[in-house]
Amino acid sequence: MTLAPEAGTTTGRELKIVRGACPHDCPDTCAMLFHVSDGKLVDVKGDPDHPMTKGGLCVKLKNFPEHHYQSDRVLYPLRRVGPKGTGHFVRITWDEALAEIKQRWTDIIAEYGSQAIMPHAYLGHQGVINGLTSGDAFFNRLGSTVAEKTYCESGSSTAWHMTVGGTGGLDVESMAHSKYIIVWGMNMTSTNLHGWPFLLKARKDNGAKIVVIDPVRTRTARQADWHIPIRPGTDGALAMGLIHEIIAQGLTDTDYVEKYTVGFDELAERAANYPPERVEEITGIPADDVRTLAREYATSQPAAIRQGVAIERSRGGGQAIRAITCLPALVGAWRHVGGGTMEMPIWEFPTLFDKICMPEWIPEGTRVINELDLGMALTGEMELDPPLKSLFVYNSNPVSQGPAQAKTMAGLLREDLFTVVSDHFVNDTAKFADLVLPATMQAEQLDIMVTWGHLYISLNQPAIEPPGECVPNSELFRRLAKMMGFTDDYWDRTDEQMLRDFHDWDAPALQGITYDSLKETGYARLNVGLPHERAPHAEGNFPTPSGKCEFKSSLAEGGNFVVPVWRSMYDKMQPGGYLDPLPDYVPPFESPESNPELAAKYPLNIVSPKPHAFLNSQYANAADKQDVQGDQRVWIHPEDAAERGIAAGDVVRVFNDRGAFAGPAVVDDIVMKGLVMANVGHWQNKASGSTVNTITLDKHNQLGNAGVYSDNLVDVAKVVDPLVARPVAGS
Repeated sequence: MTLAPEAGTTTGRELKIVRGACPHDCPDTCAMLFHVSDGKLVDVKGDPDHPMTKGGLCVKLKNFPEHHYQSDRVLYPLRRVGPKGTGHFVRITWDEALAEIKQRWTDIIAEYGSQAIMPHAYLGHQGVINGLTSGDAFFNRLGSTVAEKTYCESGSSTAWHMTVGGTGGLDVESMAHSKYIIVWGMNMTSTNLHGWPFLLKARKDNGAKIVVIDPVRTRTARQADWHIPIRPGTDGALAMGLIHEIIAQGLTDTDYVEKYTVGFDELAERAANYPPERVEEITGIPADDVRTLAREYATSQPAAIRQGVAIERSRGGGQAIRAITCLPALVGAWRHVGGGTMEMPIWEFPTLFDKICMPEWIPEGTRVINELDLGMALTGEMELDPPLKSLFVYNSNPVSQGPAQAKTMAGLLREDLFTVVSDHFVNDTAKFADLVLPATMQAEQLDIMVTWGHLYISLNQPAIEPPGECVPNSELFRRLAKMMGFTDDYWDRTDEQMLRDFHDWDAPALQGITYDSLKETGYARLNVGLPHERAPHAEGNFPTPSGKCEFKSSLAEGGNFVVPVWRSMYDKMQPGGYLDPLPDYVPPFESPESNPELAAKYPLNIVSPKPHAFLNSQYANAADKQDVQGDQRVWIHPEDAAERGIAAGDVVRVFNDRGAFAGPAVVDDIVMKGLVMANVGHWQNKASGSTVNTITLDKHNQLGNAGVYSDNLVDVAKVVDPLVARPVAGS
């Protein structure tokens, strides 16, 4: 659409408005309006007509046009000069970059085989052709190692599928009709801002009570009616305790349980091990609060649970999600509009991931390496045969976001490792690269956006030309395919043709929605029921093998698994091993209760939630976002601070055997005693030289190979001389 000059922010110039959608790993996936004048992006606003966005964008998107023109943006291919890790590069041409990649990869394949090459990608972009799976077909065709992408959601996805199948579950918009809402392990006002108003509407119109379960008194918890602080990694014990109390107090919906669930008797027997007094010992939550929460949740229908990714970030997090996901069926919450639980509704979208990823191209017997094990894979700890000789990183920043930061950096320093990074900036990972390739930003590319927080499909249309020699991932992999001599017609298609081919436009969910209609409207709600009428499991109809909510999961028979979308749609070489068919509490790897010997040395738990002003590590190099977010700070309870002689503002060192980082202390009881908090996402050169994931354990959740970012013990000490605050990893 085009507006008259007086309607825009420029004077005397025609203002063009192009419909787009936010690219970020966020459940909101906002509909955006790109404002363009003379070919330049001059403003970005939220679409006021979108039922979720309602005209507003979060602080992360403030100054989004300036982000496109940031002075340190990578605009041309770069080659490293000087030692790895110093971040010194010189400009080269695309032809030179591609020729070098081809030569290095050809030599590696000749000597070691194609599995010596590994891609590393995640959700730095949420698009269908530029996001999580955008490079899968290329690397499957190359025969590289398959990367298992489990930074977040994989444990949740496995637990969800084991219990209720591939359903979108409760719609966040339907929560406006709820009468009781539990926000469990999610700071919605920072990470699901546009979902929060529906909860406030439920409170205003229905008298709904909002309960937040979180170790930290977050922005969201401060706005709740009841904040329940919980020890990290003990959510499974609370969920099992709630199941125990609902059964003990006779609050189950017997009719729903009998008709639409399987495994109730076994679940009841398991839950009998979790009376409120034992739950209190494990979680720190008073036994009477456990009883009250169970009673209020069961008797205040429709009741809703909004699950956060944070729940999975410990050894037993997947089992905790299984237990939580059992609760709505136990009390019949699914019967009602606004009842049930929400994890992520991506499963409702008819995206053809097999056609995107082409898993049939994966050679028989190809190995899988989990991305969270990158440090172990690169340093020889995994004793790989063949060893990894090349790493290709896009849509990800593993030095910042992955565990065992020091180990990953040590692996990236290998002179025999050929590393290529495609990104917008030379971030903490890119500074180790041999080659850096320039990627487009959202206003410069075409895509349909995947969303994991609502039920609207969105088309992002390019508003401006890419600067310099930046290319979208779709074009990047076309060039790489041509470079490697692949003649498959997969890469002959335009971006638009790919988007048309990668969706089942005949699916019931897309009835009445076409690619062409999205070009006009920008977005459309899937045909899966309107918010005021959607109750997808009022009569069961769960997409599980039994068609019921499986308290006792039949999928456990196959052993531990990662949902294929997180592993290039490759269903072989799954982790396997015994999988408990019933939910249970699994103690953390590291906590004072589960590992007292380690706790004697490192007595404090640590959590590292996402920041308010960054999107993971994106925007952490933008001055305006740094001003909002502040330094890499360390929150510590007043009693823990006093025991260590720490005052507010003191520079402190957070450390364990894996590494250390430093920052100013915030002495505040928003964290529980025995707990410290430091946000993830800060860049090393903007912080103390290392960041929070230097202390993070590189082990996995029991379900779905998820990470254990909230399952770590540390200690904190005051830094006497702040000039010596740059810690040495492992010290």
